[in-house]
Amino acid sequence: MSDQPQKDQVTGEWTTGHEWDGIEELNTPMPRWWLWIFYATIIFSIGYCIAMPAIPLLKQATPGTLNSFSRVDVMDEMAALKDSRQEFAVRLDTASLDEIRADDELLRFAMASGKSAFGDNCATCHGSGAQGFPGYPNLNDDVWLWGGSFEEIRNSIRVGIRSTHTETRMSLMQAYGRDGFLTRDEIRDVAEYITSISGGDGDEKRIPAGAAIYAENCVSCHGETGLGDRSQGVPDLTDQEWLYGGDIQSLVETLYGGRAGVMPQWEERLDSHTITALALYVHSLGGGEVSTPLPSGTDSLE
Repeated sequence: MSDQPQKDQVTGEWTTGHEWDGIEELNTPMPRWWLWIFYATIIFSIGYCIAMPAIPLLKQATPGTLNSFSRVDVMDEMAALKDSRQEFAVRLDTASLDEIRADDELLRFAMASGKSAFGDNCATCHGSGAQGFPGYPNLNDDVWLWGGSFEEIRNSIRVGIRSTHTETRMSLMQAYGRDGFLTRDEIRDVAEYITSISGGDGDEKRIPAGAAIYAENCVSCHGETGLGDRSQGVPDLTDQEWLYGGDIQSLVETLYGGRAGVMPQWEERLDSHTITALALYVHSLGGGEVSTPLPSGTDSLE
């Protein structure tokens, strides 16, 4: 077959002159409407490059005749949004929990701000639903190491747990095995005893020995009955709620190596009204408790 363009008998269009295994390609022109749109985009792009920042130079792009910068526009919009919220922020900084709840407008602002701050800063560890993970507390229940009142939650967020803050909350779970205070058999005895006081089925043969070891090593923090001490951030061992797991193996690991989880302090990263909103949001998740006075020397919202 000739490699010269020919007129296709079916369509009446010319071919390109190319042929592959008996198949020829039509040389159909583009629709006029498509071409006009294509030409219009070329003209528009030229106009855009003249009017707007577009052509990259060594240090910056050409400014354009309109001198318009989207980054500056966004910054101006963010500043305007911040100014519009300033009134609520000031009110939130000075309001008590009851005052916030009594003001529907302020409450909506605080909850929206707190939910946003939680998603940006807390969900990575506590989960998007605040359900927690092993080593990261569930914020939906009523189990709190340091207290679940509005003020206590706010203070925990502010100073963190074992963080760099000078007022950080600090507690220590001794590594009884790693530091050589107890043998592995003794640790297993204590784990069986703890299982028994939390409502589980501990090994009855090990429980008496575990109780004696518990009395010598654990009572000062967890108490004689294992109820814990919120002033020290010491967990209750009787409620069947476990941060690192309550099975025998997990308890043995905790007793052997200790635990020292960290929560960052947010006072340097978040402003005061955002911390307040975040505390209100966490308090509202289902585990918030009735407010109680803060220890002397700490900030109060009331």
